[in-house]
Amino acid sequence: MRILNIIASADPETGGPIEALRLSGLEMARLGHPVQAVTLDNPSAAYLRDFPLPIHACGRWTRRYGYTPELARWVATNAHRFDAAIIHGLWNHASIGGWSALRRAGLPYVVFAHGMMDPWFRESDPLKHIAKQAFWFAWQGKVLRDAAAVLFTCEEERCRARGTFRGYGYTERVLSFGTADSPARAENQLPAFHRLLPALKGRRFLLFLGRIHAKKGCDLLVEAFSKIAASHPDIDLVMAGPDQSGLKSKLIAQAVRAGLADRIHWPGMLAGDAKWGAFRAADAFVLPSHQENFGIVVAEAMACGTPVLLTDKVNIWREVKASGGGLVGPDTSEGIESLLRSWLGLSDNARSAMRAHARAGFERHFRIEAAARDLITVLHSISGRGLHEAA
Repeated sequence: MRILNIIASADPETGGPIEALRLSGLEMARLGHPVQAVTLDNPSAAYLRDFPLPIHACGRWTRRYGYTPELARWVATNAHRFDAAIIHGLWNHASIGGWSALRRAGLPYVVFAHGMMDPWFRESDPLKHIAKQAFWFAWQGKVLRDAAAVLFTCEEERCRARGTFRGYGYTERVLSFGTADSPARAENQLPAFHRLLPALKGRRFLLFLGRIHAKKGCDLLVEAFSKIAASHPDIDLVMAGPDQSGLKSKLIAQAVRAGLADRIHWPGMLAGDAKWGAFRAADAFVLPSHQENFGIVVAEAMACGTPVLLTDKVNIWREVKASGGGLVGPDTSEGIESLLRSWLGLSDNARSAMRAHARAGFERHFRIEAAARDLITVLHSISGRGLHEAA
């Protein structure tokens, strides 16, 4: 089966949607289903050279919405080469322009919402939500209405999306989702991480890895760490990820005021061996988000046998809690502080047991192989062009 993916950007700094496309696309290609992607990126973007699947960049005319007439032209010219399409995300021209072009070409498609219908956005920015509701009536709701299915990565995401926007019904489908297993190169991964942060070699630390953004609750984590740091002088905090909103400088100032400038580390975005080394070396992974759809980083941490401390606003918190591979609390300063104290108060035996449960939980819930097969089944069911199986 030949599969087209339409997404705003392949930039890894944009977070979960492109990582989900990359992981599922690689697994589907391994199973014999050719996968390609078309984006709104500038064709000269450096990160396109490293993308592991065939990709075409249309070049956007506007920064935020990403309009370009090249998307419609490319889809019109190439739609006959595919059996089905996946639109990733909402609120940009990849979604709206992709829908319009696919409809004209008669190519069936599904939409991955990627958490972009969560009511947290309505509560955190009511005026922006009003603008989105108008956009929904005019265009975005029609994209979902005309899709063969709107895909959610867990039951929690599906339930939270209901009623967020008024008008236009759509067909819901919950798919299993996950990530690839951690590469078995621990002998390279730990040194790669310690080359970036040599001060942490032989020292315990808690790890945050993601975008430095208000949605991620980064301020809550820095505040909570400042409250437990004096009573736990043997543990540091690593805040790893790109700063896309200018929040990092405020958080560093917050750390300085708390006298923790030498115990909170800011290595920027981690990738490759350094990222996996960070997961393996961490005492625990912390995700204090106010809103998180699936949280691939949670699954990646668990794949490394690293316990996770997360809020009940991360949509897979129930699976994590049931696995015994982590602790869950509310997305408040007190809630994050309680998570840290609970983890640090565990015995060595209890922490070791949680590491084993984390790995078992990954195996049970979050392997990409099952997710890719589930997605292929859906795409098979909507394709009207016949199935092109691998020889």
